[in-house]
Amino acid sequence: MDEMFTVNGKNRKFTFEPDERLLHTLRNHGFSEVKNGCLEGECGACLILLDDKPVNSCQVLTASVIGRDIKTVKGIGNLHEPHIIQEAFVEAGAVQCGFCTPGMVLASFALLKENPNPSETEIKNALDGNLCRCTGYVKIIEAVKLAAERLGNGGME
Repeated sequence: MDEMFTVNGKNRKFTFEPDERLLHTLRNHGFSEVKNGCLEGECGACLILLDDKPVNSCQVLTASVIGRDIKTVKGIGNLHEPHIIQEAFVEAGAVQCGFCTPGMVLASFALLKENPNPSETEIKNALDGNLCRCTGYVKIIEAVKLAAERLGNGGME
């Protein structure tokens, strides 16, 4: 199949199989920031924002998202122009191996967009489903708190 998609605000033409998962389509088209983890929707490594909602891309058929807005972590910021959340993760030491980081950042982005001043419990709930084997989550939670503080009560937009 050949279809047009909007990824990170840009129109892209993807070729994919009818039963292909969005994770594989994205990775096959150069979006290596979407990580291939468990393929069961349990680890959050493949998390993307689909119409601004966090979704495990390994659980979504590509054909089912034609015409919808897809955002990877590179859609909120990059190395040269990082988002405040990405900066906070670095400053708080919330990145170690980096495998879980894109999913954690996107889950945090979705949370702070909806709730600019979350409690620690709300942060933990938003990150539930994103597994990290390096940090123990303390620094990740600190990073989300730091980002919320820097963004202020005005939120992201």
